[in-house]
Amino acid sequence: MKKKKSRKVYNIIGVIALLGIVSMLYFLFWPVGKTDKATYILIDQDDTKDSVFNKLEPVVSPTALKTIKFLSSMTSYGDHIRTGRYEVGKEGAFTTFRHIKNGIQAPLMLTIPSVRTIDRLSEEIGKRMMFSGEELLDSLQDESVCKRYGFTKETIPCMFIANTYDLFWNTSITNFLNRMKKEYDRFWSAARKEKAKTIGLTPEEVTTLASIVEEETANDDEKPMVAGMYMNRLNTDMLLQADPTVKFALKDFEAKRIYNSMLAVDNPYNTYKYKGLPPGPIRIPSVVGIDAVLNHTHHDYLYMCAKEDFSGTHNFAKTYTEHQANAAKYVKALNERGIR
Repeated sequence: MKKKKSRKVYNIIGVIALLGIVSMLYFLFWPVGKTDKATYILIDQDDTKDSVFNKLEPVVSPTALKTIKFLSSMTSYGDHIRTGRYEVGKEGAFTTFRHIKNGIQAPLMLTIPSVRTIDRLSEEIGKRMMFSGEELLDSLQDESVCKRYGFTKETIPCMFIANTYDLFWNTSITNFLNRMKKEYDRFWSAARKEKAKTIGLTPEEVTTLASIVEEETANDDEKPMVAGMYMNRLNTDMLLQADPTVKFALKDFEAKRIYNSMLAVDNPYNTYKYKGLPPGPIRIPSVVGIDAVLNHTHHDYLYMCAKEDFSGTHNFAKTYTEHQANAAKYVKALNERGIR
């Protein structure tokens, strides 16, 4: 009888121990998220242990939060908080806490946007990174910073190739710019540099011309034609007379029509007044736009005008007389639609 009672006690103890182990494993390793989707928390340099817990509270279960707090109390986490972007939800409390404690981040995919100004570029990037857009803009407007990477304040937009990159959220501005320069050097392969040399342009000049082409047309198939027309003007020492450069000079990007009074603005970006390419890009061009310049269509056209059907494409002309006829059709269409 005593043996049976002892065996029964041992069995009960075993079951309790097993339940304890199962419970511990559940608390430590069961996904902590309140939903099936992964979410992210951002921990910056101003966070404390308590503020990290506050950021976790909306996205993890109450039990998981208690477990993470317990694990934190067993370590010196509060003295060594690591900034970063951390995935929360798919892993258990133990792994989630280990990642946050050891700075094992989830990278983000940052897309360099095709925007018109360095101010806007900085603003958009600053929305995704720990550093602010204002801090990035200060760096990009610093001549010494631009010179460090081989650019001027006018040409520094060339360094940003409009692709998507995986980065850590807490990357410093210096490391971010180093990465962009590395990607720039990778993009400008020997083959692309040779093509640029063949058409008599530097990579920065190719990017600048590509930015004009991109402003002129959103039609990828037409971009090599537009690029070819501007190359013809450059090679014949004509003024580029690109309307988008006037808009850039005036910072009037919403203008629907360009009037003679606007063409007189004394600004180096005004290609109606100054020969050759402007000092730098008038937007961040796409890779398609850059390659359209490098592989531009060879033709005899010197003029182009938006088509009167507002299709976003252009009528091309070899002579100014032909161009005037095309322009008249477009102006008539503008007037009929009441576009001023």
